[in-house]
Amino acid sequence: MNVQSDMKRSAELDNENDWWRGAVIYQIYPRSYQDSNGDGIGDLLGITHRLPHIASLGVDAIWISPFFVSPMKDFGYDVSDYCDVDPMFGSLADFDALVAAAHAHGLKVMIDLVLSHTSDQHPWFVESRASRDNPRADWYVWSDPKPDGTPPNNWLSIFGGPAWQWDSRREQYYLHNFLTSQPDLNFHCPAVQDALLDVVRFWLDRGVDGFRLDTINFYIHDKELRSNPALPPERRDDSIAPKVNPYNHQEHLYSKNQPENLEFLKRFRTLLDEYNATTSVGEVGDAQRGLEIMGEYTSGSERVHMCYTFEFLSGPQPNAARVAHVMGQVDEKVPDGWACFAFSNHDVPRHASRWDLTPAALRAFCTLMMCLRGSICLYQGEELGLPEADVPFEDLQDPYGIEFWPEFKGRDGCRTPMVWEESNVNGGFSEGVPWLPVSHDHVHRSVAAQERDPSALLHHYRKAISFRKAHRALTKGSHDGVKAEDTIVHFIRRFEEEEVFVAVNLSGEPAVMGMPGGTWHQIGLELGSTGPAPDGKLHFGPWQPALAVRITR
Repeated sequence: MNVQSDMKRSAELDNENDWWRGAVIYQIYPRSYQDSNGDGIGDLLGITHRLPHIASLGVDAIWISPFFVSPMKDFGYDVSDYCDVDPMFGSLADFDALVAAAHAHGLKVMIDLVLSHTSDQHPWFVESRASRDNPRADWYVWSDPKPDGTPPNNWLSIFGGPAWQWDSRREQYYLHNFLTSQPDLNFHCPAVQDALLDVVRFWLDRGVDGFRLDTINFYIHDKELRSNPALPPERRDDSIAPKVNPYNHQEHLYSKNQPENLEFLKRFRTLLDEYNATTSVGEVGDAQRGLEIMGEYTSGSERVHMCYTFEFLSGPQPNAARVAHVMGQVDEKVPDGWACFAFSNHDVPRHASRWDLTPAALRAFCTLMMCLRGSICLYQGEELGLPEADVPFEDLQDPYGIEFWPEFKGRDGCRTPMVWEESNVNGGFSEGVPWLPVSHDHVHRSVAAQERDPSALLHHYRKAISFRKAHRALTKGSHDGVKAEDTIVHFIRRFEEEEVFVAVNLSGEPAVMGMPGGTWHQIGLELGSTGPAPDGKLHFGPWQPALAVRITR
């Protein structure tokens, strides 16, 4: 092979390994995607059956929420065996078939790893709690009580109450940042890190292309178990925990976000780099330091590839100023890293309802997202514009919602089954009784119904994703800083000789702004753009974008 062909192949490998940068990732909540055997619970074979729909969207990868063996007290985020599939979802053979089918459709496969904690039924914890001197005695975070018998510090659980649970076997407390049945692993123990990296290798060897890392900033706790300081009321933020949860009353200096976490992430990244074209996206659950942590965890090439925080996953509908502010903060705090953006996922109310969006507004936010610098996560049903489902209290499954009802209704409203057709009350999801009721408001928004309607949101998502992938300036390029002009958010993306101008009116009222200097070719008419008026300015209708491109020499 000559030097020129060597260089060409090297460039091809770089592009292949870099596929995640600017990628669109489709999240699947397996319990609710497609049931293949009539038990009312979605499974791996059901996902495989629906891969043609996902591929038709034009996305690059799928992210599958946990399907490991679990007692399901937190629906798979309480793992009791990291290296096997829970029978309700199928088998390892079913997973292997899913990976092969996804790859045949041109889709990468990412899976959800929950490394910060396990189920209390995991064999590691069963052994650890048996005594203070067994081989895994220090695999979890154990502590003696204070002299008065109370917990060792004031740390709180996100799911409510103290983060410490008394265990009568060891006569000690163990740490749990979530449910009492989800004890935290002790990352200060080298054997724990080694065991978790063995889990990572197990799934890489089965052909996965990457991982979504649950609660990535919770891995390591303060070794001295110092109490968190109080947080003044004016600084409290309910983007991570609901307002009614006392978790918001603390500044979480010691219970998470510890600097030692960076050393573990280096070990994790070194392992991933042994495999070609793998990636990782971390969930940063922190309302106080979210973007700072994203910058720390994704900078350079020795940590995770990308992270997402909750700036667009909570709170009121973002206006142009808010979008510009968030993106400016990303530029400032993540200068050498990579962000991943999402509007909806399995933990928050669907953004169609959370922001009370009209169909036109849903299209505008979709277009904006596909033009932002960073990677993108879409949540199943988002492409259909599904609103948050109203789940009656008697049908609730989520322990978080049951605990804080009615002020906080939990996460079941965004986890109800996917709707595929209008042929039955279950929307084509299952022939049995679904684990959560199918929303009647969802059925008329099914995939089949929208496929028949050329004006449906589903087709807009396909066009917007296609538009993103057609312009490397949108997937790999820089931007000149996101700006707000009244209700219009605008910026220019650049990659090599291509420049793409993006402006979106995030309002239900008309708006006007000046066209950027130079000669531009107006594009994207299907996405709602309009050309400049005789006065040389861009006139926007409600929720209307304007898109233009030029090639510089």
